Amino acid sequence: MIADVLAEATEKMTKAVEVAKEDYATVRTGRANPQLFQKILVDYYGTPTPLGQLASLQNQDARTLVITPYDKSALKEIEKAIVNFPNLGANPSNDGTIVRVTMPELTEDRRKEYVKIVKGKAEDAKVAIRNIRRKAKEDLDKLKSEVGDDEVARAEKELEALTKKHTDGVDEALKKKEAELLEV
Repeated sequence: MIADVLAEATEKMTKAVEVAKEDYATVRTGRANPQLFQKILVDYYGTPTPLGQLASLQNQDARTLVITPYDKSALKEIEKAIVNFPNLGANPSNDGTIVRVTMPELTEDRRKEYVKIVKGKAEDAKVAIRNIRRKAKEDLDKLKSEVGDDEVARAEKELEALTKKHTDGVDEALKKKEAELLEV
């Protein structure tokens, strides 16, 4: 039973770290990266649809991304969604068949703003990990009468080690992203 609680906590914490890394990928770094556009939702026939499902995304050069929609009628909506997406600052242009997105050069202030955004995402991930730890600790406390205090205490130490490992994983990914953002 204790192993089940710890396994579930480990799985959820690992997912929280993965989500944090995916969120970091959506913050731009001065290069046009197709991952930046994966979470953009386009109003496609009244349904919010991820851009990655509506079009192919390719890098033309370091700061230009070419978006080729599978359905040409979605061009205007794709362009509108890119313009309205927060913290992107991209300039899309539409030639009737594709959308070209040129990423502006990042200023020092904009880079620092992005670092703050990424730190906020890291803190959100750590809060999620701590919530998972709290829930697992409650589940372990419920098992005290069945397995004994010593077993639960050992499991709680293991849970703390898991929590530390996963929060360190978030911090490590944050350091990499921060260095990437501040690189000129």
